[in-house]
Amino acid sequence: MDRASLQERFGIIGQSEAIRHVIDRIRQVAATDITVLIQGESGTGKELFAQAIHQLSRRRHKNPLMVNCGAIPETLLESELFGAEKGAYTGSVERRQGYFEEANGSSLFLDEIGEMPLTAQVRLLRVLETGEFSRVGSSATQRTDVRVIAATNKDLGREVQAGRFREDLYYRLSTVIVQVPPLRDRREDIQTLFEHFQHRFSQKYNTASKRLDDGARALLLRYRWPGNVRELRNVAEQTAVLLRFDVVSADDIRPYLRGVTAGGGDLSMLPVAAPHPVAGDEPSRERELVYRALLELRVEIREIREQLDAVLAGLRGAMHRANAAERHLPVLVRDPEPIREAPYIEDAPFEIESAGQDRYETGGGPGGIPPSAGPSVGLQTLEETERRLITEALARFDGNRRQTARALGISERTLYRKLKELDDDGSRA
Repeated sequence: MDRASLQERFGIIGQSEAIRHVIDRIRQVAATDITVLIQGESGTGKELFAQAIHQLSRRRHKNPLMVNCGAIPETLLESELFGAEKGAYTGSVERRQGYFEEANGSSLFLDEIGEMPLTAQVRLLRVLETGEFSRVGSSATQRTDVRVIAATNKDLGREVQAGRFREDLYYRLSTVIVQVPPLRDRREDIQTLFEHFQHRFSQKYNTASKRLDDGARALLLRYRWPGNVRELRNVAEQTAVLLRFDVVSADDIRPYLRGVTAGGGDLSMLPVAAPHPVAGDEPSRERELVYRALLELRVEIREIREQLDAVLAGLRGAMHRANAAERHLPVLVRDPEPIREAPYIEDAPFEIESAGQDRYETGGGPGGIPPSAGPSVGLQTLEETERRLITEALARFDGNRRQTARALGISERTLYRKLKELDDDGSRA
């Protein structure tokens, strides 16, 4: 059977390269008994291609059995596939046949094979390799002649890596893989499929046939179609029944597209770009939004960095001041507080220098430099100078410590500490 005849017989619509490749693969494997794994997203029509494989095989004279592995509870799946003896489990009141017995001589289509539990996978691997199985609750071995066609919307390779699917069963099932493309990868078939479904439903519901305008066709091509052919069929059925106009526009179709609102494309589901995008189309607006978000994020990060730098600088300054206080820096180092009145302090260095000059001059030695007794001869120590300055300042301000501290350029707290140290030194003396 040639490709066109096969498509007409089984209702496979489309002339894209992707769909032609699938049909050619089906024609190659259908006449054999080889195990086939059909992979594709949900809604791509995997069951339709499984039916085509069976009807083109030598088993076409017997009806195939279709089993959805994801719809049967895990505790009952093994008994459904391989049968069960009476009393094998709670509620088993009689012996019953499984699908492998019923499908003997025909084909068994295992849909959603990726949902099969590991215990059932072991039994399935045995029947694929040897054709033998046993009912649940029985040790007697039985034989069957069944061709298995499996289908899944999962990536079984990743399921194997995750430990949810047996590697040996994957290799046994994937002898031949038929990859059904999603609708967004065969955009040239979208309009043909839509018009086919709409014409069919118009006849079914006795409604007038409708024509798509250019905007509607462009919207169908841009839309991502997450539900694939199943979703397209659903939208065509709704428009055939609910729309009363002879010409269908983009605004008429948009409410029926999941992820597309009346105001335009939804960013949560990006539409596929048209083959020749024009200025101002959806992808351009999406790129603009992404760039704007990145720029705003960059500005926020810079502001956060500047705030962190200011906080760290403040912490470093506080730590430096705390360390300086612990080390008891000399009293002559001025505090940050501005000094409003300090004439006495300003004159102090000159008085100290002149006193030193007199002592140097009386010490004899050329140029007023003392003799070999050393540079410390005749000089006052820092503590003695401190004591004299504090005492004279207190006397000048009649014991007023606040004015004394202000004149000396120190805080009252520092003055109190210095007075306490002087009193301690006096008591020890």
